[in-house]
Amino acid sequence: MTPSAENLAASITAAKTRGLPPVHLWNPPFCGDLDMRIGRDGTWFYEGTPIGRPGLVKLFSSILKKEEGRYFLVTPVEKVGITVDDAPFVAVDFEVSGRGEDQVLTFETQVGDRAVASADLPLRVARDAGTGEPSPYVRVRANLEALIDRKSFYRLVDLGAHHDGWFGVWSAGVFFRIIASDELP
Repeated sequence: MTPSAENLAASITAAKTRGLPPVHLWNPPFCGDLDMRIGRDGTWFYEGTPIGRPGLVKLFSSILKKEEGRYFLVTPVEKVGITVDDAPFVAVDFEVSGRGEDQVLTFETQVGDRAVASADLPLRVARDAGTGEPSPYVRVRANLEALIDRKSFYRLVDLGAHHDGWFGVWSAGVFFRIIASDELP
């Protein structure tokens, strides 16, 4: 059977349980690549066209898995490859509770996933080798990350503090480095 978005949606709907499906337990045979792409801004495309139904995007995002640097949509019976331009999710907002070292940052993605930045779900900042421009990420689940959107990154910087020669933010008792203190203007 040729992989299709319709077959995937039907299969996962039939297997749907409460919460996220246990994709980490599923190891079906690889069925080929699907013409599906997630853009850097979090937009999902199927056959070059944006998927306009938020419920369908949320459904597909719930069966996303990353293995050996590749992204797959996985059901109990099939596994198809998809393309991800950067990170599969975008953190579009976050909540702050507490202050200083007791601060907790809870991020929300474009599909409604929530993740508390912690030792298990760390924040990281990658820098473009040419421009030095930062790209901040937070792990959402398993080994899937969300690119933190610009407005949220600016808010994070406003919460920043210096610790052990670094500027960064605290969350859930962990200090996440953004930039070396001596590199700040």
